[in-house]
Amino acid sequence: MTVATRSVVTAALAAAVALAGFYDPRAVVVVAGLLVLLFAVGWPTLAALPMPPGSSAVVALTGVGAVAAVWLVGDAPQLSALAVVMASALVLAFVNELLRRDGRERLIESVSGTVAGSVVALCAAGWIACSALAGGESLVVVGALALAVGSAVAALAVPRWLSVVTVVAAAAAVGALGGAAVPGVDLRVGALLGLAVGVLVAALDSLFDNFVVLERRTPALAAVALPVAVSGMVVYIVGRVLVG
Repeated sequence: MTVATRSVVTAALAAAVALAGFYDPRAVVVVAGLLVLLFAVGWPTLAALPMPPGSSAVVALTGVGAVAAVWLVGDAPQLSALAVVMASALVLAFVNELLRRDGRERLIESVSGTVAGSVVALCAAGWIACSALAGGESLVVVGALALAVGSAVAALAVPRWLSVVTVVAAAAAVGALGGAAVPGVDLRVGALLGLAVGVLVAALDSLFDNFVVLERRTPALAAVALPVAVSGMVVYIVGRVLVG
């Protein structure tokens, strides 16, 4: 999968989050769950983990568990349940290693890679947590739209430094316009949301620029889902600090 294709797919996934946020909070839960599954399928290959099926299962269970936990806690502190989910992920990561029958080579890399993937998958629950904030649905829509535009701009064939500048600027501009247009989010908050997700997209785009493995479809799935999943927690934190 080419760089441009990955950027467009990421933009499409972010747009799906924005549409879900505009339509119904329950739709955001479904989209977040699908993001987790896409990421879980490709992460072990992208990270070159020695036991892909087991690592995928741990990452998927962690992400789906986080999404379900945040959705079910309702009006309670939205991230309180994630501590239990992450603790369970650590246990599952070690269980995954105990089930290996290949001599457990590269044990440390396998455990750390599985746990790292679980943390990314867990971040997707941030999209659901936003719903409990003041103007939560608007935060989801503005943050996801800024992410979608920033990802689409990353598909342009321009020098790396110019890509970074245009991605961040485009995401911040869309965030500001969205914040000014929708209720519950002002221009300042929207701009900061756009800036945050724009920096994230630009950084990940630069990181994955020379990954030959991303020419294969399976690891590319993780690469396209990763920015959208992590942005869920970024949007939640910015919204929590600036909106409450």
